[in-house]
Amino acid sequence: MTDTAKGREWIIDILRNDQSPDGSWAYPFDTGISTDAYMIILLRSLEIDDEELIAGLCRRILSKQQKNGAWKLFYDEGEGNLSATLEAYYALLFSGLYPKENARLRAAKLFIMAKGGLSEASLFTKVILAITGQYKWPSWTPLPIEMILLPRHFPIHFYAFPVFARVHLTPIMILADKKFSIQPANAPDLSDLKTRREEDDQWVRSNAWHSLHSLIQDGVRRLFGIPSELHRLALGRAQTYMLDRLEPDGTFYSFFTSTFLMIFALLSLGYKKTDPVITKAVQGIRAMKCEIDALPHMQFTTANVWNTSLIGYTLQAAGIPNEDPMVMKANNYLLSRQHDRFGDWVVHNPNGLPGGWGFSDVNTMNPDVDDTTASLRSIARFSLKNGAPWGRGISWLLSMQNDNGGWPAFERNTDNKLFEFFPIENSRFLLVDPSCADLTGRTLEFFGNYTTLPASHSAVRRAVNWLLKNQRNDGSWYGRWGICFIYGTWGAVTGLEAVGQSKSHPSIQKAAAWLKSIQNSDGGWGESCWSDIKMTYVPLRTSTLTDTAWALDTLITIADRPTATIEKGIHYLLDSLEKEDWTTDYPKGQGAGGDLYMHYHSYRYIFPLLALAHYRRKFE
Repeated sequence: MTDTAKGREWIIDILRNDQSPDGSWAYPFDTGISTDAYMIILLRSLEIDDEELIAGLCRRILSKQQKNGAWKLFYDEGEGNLSATLEAYYALLFSGLYPKENARLRAAKLFIMAKGGLSEASLFTKVILAITGQYKWPSWTPLPIEMILLPRHFPIHFYAFPVFARVHLTPIMILADKKFSIQPANAPDLSDLKTRREEDDQWVRSNAWHSLHSLIQDGVRRLFGIPSELHRLALGRAQTYMLDRLEPDGTFYSFFTSTFLMIFALLSLGYKKTDPVITKAVQGIRAMKCEIDALPHMQFTTANVWNTSLIGYTLQAAGIPNEDPMVMKANNYLLSRQHDRFGDWVVHNPNGLPGGWGFSDVNTMNPDVDDTTASLRSIARFSLKNGAPWGRGISWLLSMQNDNGGWPAFERNTDNKLFEFFPIENSRFLLVDPSCADLTGRTLEFFGNYTTLPASHSAVRRAVNWLLKNQRNDGSWYGRWGICFIYGTWGAVTGLEAVGQSKSHPSIQKAAAWLKSIQNSDGGWGESCWSDIKMTYVPLRTSTLTDTAWALDTLITIADRPTATIEKGIHYLLDSLEKEDWTTDYPKGQGAGGDLYMHYHSYRYIFPLLALAHYRRKFE
């Protein structure tokens, strides 16, 4: 048996063992310690006694603390992250298990004060502090609640935001309008972390934003009606928006953070802590708990569909037949999770019909392009390929293409450039859902390798043109939902090749040259999370399994023979499959650069297996 065959069998055995009884893979969706901190804050604010969970979350938070007292979002972030450290410090105090005099909390406080204290925290952290009485709401409302009433022909309106922005902004607008705060008797006091008197401009420091705010206010003034009635109508519409989008498990659109904010927003509207809507929402996010290294972690959401779709098609690419019980169980699970109800995506896609897939196990109304192509790949050779699920998925996918030819994640044509002026850190990640190379490339790869859609089809031609137009000067592509340029280049090149782009095309050759130029001396590749903050490729200066697999799969796709670059990469991959160090925990996904990163525990198996499978099929 060759080394690549041994590596293949080793990974497949692990995947077979880790599959859940329902056919899915429930590998953790690890987004750091922020959601762990939020859960402690929520339970204490609602006076829900779950001491075992709170103690476990505290132990996990402390296990991630650095020697200087800070917490980081990723290994090479630097000294630490102020907002993450502040949230961890607050949660540990709020737990009641650790006094301010604790040595580790004293170290955290020193870091917080050295970085500017409360006033320098991120906007989202300030919202959490304001909700719980630790920070003053601004005297004016940055986003007036009446904005939810603005018509869609206005330059800025509620549905111009993508869905992941709307579900967070809606409860925040309610809370800011109500200036709501709740502070139980046992809450800590963070006033000693203030370095200056709180001022409104500590929430909003952008002059451009004040002009944008004036535009919104002008639109609100043009609304027809008595101001007090408009205000009441807007609050009612915001409340209805949330309640109409509750998942069966009680969560608001299946996200931890939006559900967390909704609970406080409902309290501000007069709901009791024991209201069934609130208790069910708490149960829903509590069910998102997973275990990592024998410690609890509150997931941002579950990743079962994403894990299962990727693993399902990768196993088949590696030669596991679709009649194998492991693959059949996975595909039956995926078929049970195909959406059959309309979600917010229909606002910008009124002619589309349900048929996509979402990311999490509990998601029933928020499908996305990436999960849909991955799920369709897995069921492509399944017995129901020619049935309704296949056709519905293809139709929904085609209907989601943006007017510019690329594909977004969740909603069509929600890339309003005005939102770049909003006073929210990383607004280019949080407030728009643009066409991106990773999704556009992966969609093309699906159409080219799994369907009979011809390269001459208008959707394919427009997507190819978008990709060629958006290649960077160095030969790479930026990937929105992964880290970052290696990921985007993998998606773009494999997509272009699948729909017939010549391997000798200058765009393909330029991408290959770029990948070769950033290979590490050990044969692997590694990219830093700094890439999506600085918006240029930043090397990690060490190799990771996932980056190496993405780069290898790209080069294998366009190679006629195994080059020296590929061989070195394969050797690194095979030698590193079983390694356990900080590189195997390094985030390879991102929700918002500089703020939210994802470590997918499944990636260390999926992408090395995919690269090895393609190498064996092509060269062995």
